[in-house]
Amino acid sequence: MQLYAIRRRNAWKTPAELQATAERSAREGDKTPDQVRWIRSYVVNEDDGTLGTVCIYEAASPEAIRDHAARTDMPADEITPVADTVVVRPDPETAGTAAS
Repeated sequence: MQLYAIRRRNAWKTPAELQATAERSAREGDKTPDQVRWIRSYVVNEDDGTLGTVCIYEAASPEAIRDHAARTDMPADEITPVADTVVVRPDPETAGTAAS
């Protein structure tokens, strides 16, 4: 499987909407772990006040990610293969309050 970064722009109005989608995504991903595996997401504040994400997934293909996104009713605006990972420091325990 290949590692991908997925950009989901302007997808949620509230943290509660995002949480509900995250729960659907995890359930769907558990059904096809050989096709799509959600690794982590970073929640971002969009310019218009909505929430977006930058998600890291392992997947068999971009099509598998698009299928997963369609089944969980969320966008997959940009799907980019990850060439390498450089970790300077581990992610902080919490990056802010938007994801809680």
